Amino acid sequence: MSNTELPLFLRIDAVLPQTQCTKCGYDGCKPYAQAIAAGEADINQCPPGGDANIHKLAAITGRPYQPLNPANGVEKPRQLAVIDEQMCIGCTLCIQACPVDAIVGAAKLMHSVIAAECTGCDLCVAPCPVDCIAMIDAPADDLSEQQRADHARARFEFRQFRLQRDKQERAERLAAKAVEAKQAAARMAAAAAGDPAAAKAAADKQALIQAALARAAAKKAATSSPAAGQDQTASDGQAPKQPQ
Repeated sequence: MSNTELPLFLRIDAVLPQTQCTKCGYDGCKPYAQAIAAGEADINQCPPGGDANIHKLAAITGRPYQPLNPANGVEKPRQLAVIDEQMCIGCTLCIQACPVDAIVGAAKLMHSVIAAECTGCDLCVAPCPVDCIAMIDAPADDLSEQQRADHARARFEFRQFRLQRDKQERAERLAAKAVEAKQAAARMAAAAAGDPAAAKAAADKQALIQAALARAAAKKAATSSPAAGQDQTASDGQAPKQPQ
């Protein structure tokens, strides 16, 4: 299928810079592309794409050119996040905020930005509780704007897939625990019906297990942020394979 045969929103998304920065007022580049295609958004709301991107969008949509809307921000050179590693407290909030898994680290350990993967979205800056993240002009590289956008899109889509997979796996583990609890309750009920002493032993054992689980949960809550585990293992710095 040629580009001209693709749905309008996909042709629009194809030329957006894929920073996923949300400065356009939407949750990412694809939602913004869908809003433009539906006539719900203007073509001049993407600061990272800048003036050149507005001209591309005007050509694709047939709409007249408009200068960048200052309400959405100003055009800047391509940006790169950098972390002052001496100040970093390892809170993982920046890892959770990064839309392309470009930050590596773990709870209470120093974090670092993988420069080649950073889209310059600056979504990691605001959540940092110690203001140790700054945005600087990114160094030049050999990639074209289109290559950079395609790579960022693949990183973003892989992260969305991973988060959904992790959510499903957690739900399956919880469901398995619920089944286990039901079975344990059934065993206790059966034991109570035929042997009160056995029923008491089973109840005591179950109480010990629940108490141990409660202590473990309390210890985890006291030593790590609630969502730290969600993104730590994913931010291993490995990019998904690019489409050939």
